[in-house]
Amino acid sequence: MTTGLAALLAESRLLPVLTVPSVASAGPLADALAAGGARCAEVTFRTPDAERVVQAMAAHGALTVGAGTVLTAEQAERAVAAGARFLVSPGFDDEVIAAARELGVPVAPGVATATELMRALKAGLDTVKLFPAQPLGGTDMLRALAAPFPQARFVPTGGIGPDQLPGYLAHPSVLAVGGSWIATPGHLERGAYDEIRRLTAEAVGRTAP
Repeated sequence: MTTGLAALLAESRLLPVLTVPSVASAGPLADALAAGGARCAEVTFRTPDAERVVQAMAAHGALTVGAGTVLTAEQAERAVAAGARFLVSPGFDDEVIAAARELGVPVAPGVATATELMRALKAGLDTVKLFPAQPLGGTDMLRALAAPFPQARFVPTGGIGPDQLPGYLAHPSVLAVGGSWIATPGHLERGAYDEIRRLTAEAVGRTAP
């Protein structure tokens, strides 16, 4: 179920996590991310325009676009209908997982404990989002969770900045790191697309072995 997502993330190593207030930003944002070297992006379902942003960025064609902060099966359906190629949720929810299976798209549920990780693995999901990674303990927490579950693959997200990026990527269980610093709502409000391109390029440069 997660093989396609795992392959995409392993190749990309970086997952920009985007909260986009207006669909007007979608095209220029996709341009900036792609110019900086990003290959995929997660658009969070936290704003009224999120569905249209997913649709516009997916139609743009420069990135593989997924939907994040997916909390319900109904949101999962709307996201996939808009063009989302994968789903990410902040926690483990049976209805979201079931909807993703029915829709035929990979999903990465959020985990914060060993119990949640065991539920994900039991459900056949080996790619999970460690969230919120930094408040949970950062790379120390990652190593502690990964040790008893060597089959798990992680996408740490939450509170991570560019300085922490190499430390996470150095762990063999990490496929990619989710980062919201690359393109914040503030960047988008200011139209700071050159800054987004620069931050993306710098982050992509830090993903090199």
